[in-house]
Amino acid sequence: MTEENKKEILVRAQEWFKSGIMEQHIVNTKKLVSPSEFNINPFLVTYLATFLTGNASPESIAKALVYPRVLGTSITTSFGTHIQRFTSDVLSSYASTTSGIDIEFIDAIDNRRKYCQLKAGPNTINKDDVETIANHFKGVKNLARTNNLNISFNDLIVGVIYGDESQLNGHYKRITSQYDYPVLVGRDFWYHLTGDKKLYFDLIKAVGAVVSESGFSEGLQKVIAELALQPEIIAISETSL
Repeated sequence: MTEENKKEILVRAQEWFKSGIMEQHIVNTKKLVSPSEFNINPFLVTYLATFLTGNASPESIAKALVYPRVLGTSITTSFGTHIQRFTSDVLSSYASTTSGIDIEFIDAIDNRRKYCQLKAGPNTINKDDVETIANHFKGVKNLARTNNLNISFNDLIVGVIYGDESQLNGHYKRITSQYDYPVLVGRDFWYHLTGDKKLYFDLIKAVGAVVSESGFSEGLQKVIAELALQPEIIAISETSL
């Protein structure tokens, strides 16, 4: 992999994260200035506010409401739902024309062509996904026999964009134990794809840089400050005094 290829992947990853995830995340966060965006439990929110900051002031209550929403599972879900765009936007040069396969590439370790189903993270598949993946790979093997292609089990892989092998859920492990297809995770996946041991970490830094450049950390504090001024939040705070 050349430095130019590496730079292209990093730039495309930044653009994908900015347009596909961050921009909508910011839009959704700006809506949180209104108490109507939350299903507020006054008993829990005063407890959580005090647990978080040591008091139940309007600002503390606003933080206890906003932080779980903007830092919680919704952003993780958003990342997973945009995985197909990641394939087309970031890894377009590896795009596959084989039915049921996301990308194809020459493995930087064993120099064999790999047919890869791409997944977001170590917990992003369920029981039904396992059967779907197995059926897709079965179709590739049947096609290989028809066209006299030399494709082994090790050439049909699942690539997981982030995480570590120890974090894989049981459904991923079934792919390996029951069907004998390799699952390459995080740093290992990116190393096989590109031959660059550092690319995984460079991608993480690149995405972090996009957030820093947006400067929205200050915007988040403004959302919290505005929410804290709402009468409903002030009323909840006053009942805890």
